[in-house]
Amino acid sequence: MPKGAESVLTTKASSRIKVYYEVTKPKIWYLLVFTAIGAAFTASNLYHIPLSPITWVLLVGSVITGSAAANTLTNYNDRDIDAIMERTKERPIPSRKIYPAEKALYFGLVLAAISLVSSFAINMWAGIFMVFGLVDNILVYSKLLKRRSRTNIILGGFSGGAPAMIGYVAVTTAGLWDLGLVMAGLVFVWIPMHIWSLTLHVKEDYNKVKVPMLTAVQSEKTSVRVIAGTTLMMVLFSVLPFFMTDSAGKHLFHEVYLYTAIVSGGIMIALSLWLLVKPSERASWTLFKFSSPYLAILFIALMVDSAL
Repeated sequence: MPKGAESVLTTKASSRIKVYYEVTKPKIWYLLVFTAIGAAFTASNLYHIPLSPITWVLLVGSVITGSAAANTLTNYNDRDIDAIMERTKERPIPSRKIYPAEKALYFGLVLAAISLVSSFAINMWAGIFMVFGLVDNILVYSKLLKRRSRTNIILGGFSGGAPAMIGYVAVTTAGLWDLGLVMAGLVFVWIPMHIWSLTLHVKEDYNKVKVPMLTAVQSEKTSVRVIAGTTLMMVLFSVLPFFMTDSAGKHLFHEVYLYTAIVSGGIMIALSLWLLVKPSERASWTLFKFSSPYLAILFIALMVDSAL
């Protein structure tokens, strides 16, 4: 084969990989994978249970493929409305970079199968939480609630905590329903504020396709109040780990986590107050952009504090 032809084939293959990578919404699963790693590191530090290299590979691989599968399959389900909305019409499926759309469906199903095999290979609990996350995101949120209820992102947000739970149970089930649940809860209470601050000033898109996102069906005044309220609730919840103790009454976390939660939470509250007092696209976009680093900072603080 001529070198020129080889170069063209390589370029085409690279382009196809990039498109299928894009349909998984990597900016979303990067953070979810980080919460799984953070939960695993924290549990490992607190309970002095090291994870084997193979378990780390299975953990990271299962959460990557599981999150990617959920995003791909929700993209497939939303292909009709994505083609209409300005914000989403250039995504791989509506722009026909992936065509026919069934190719994305099969790709998502393969990723889901890999994630289930990998998570159950860790242990039964990891597999159960993976099933829960996939079902909640793909069926409950995307298929049942997104186009029917303004509570869509709240009930659909449970799946956001699944990676943290998978990371935790990869180490131990001790304290699963207190510490494990609290770490997953950090993600759950973060999701509504994160999504609503993004969607606040693109309500025309959602109204156009009749998706009742809360910020689209409520007035701007009500929406910013809800965003500010959920931000305050999230920040208050973020302090909870500091007050948790083990069976001997010893605190699990200390000042490193507390001060980090207070300072970063203070910034989040300040940004939400800015949005509340002076609603604007700039204010909501700034709150949205800082919200992802904020969640990452909390999990970094959990890992650092638990290692001290």
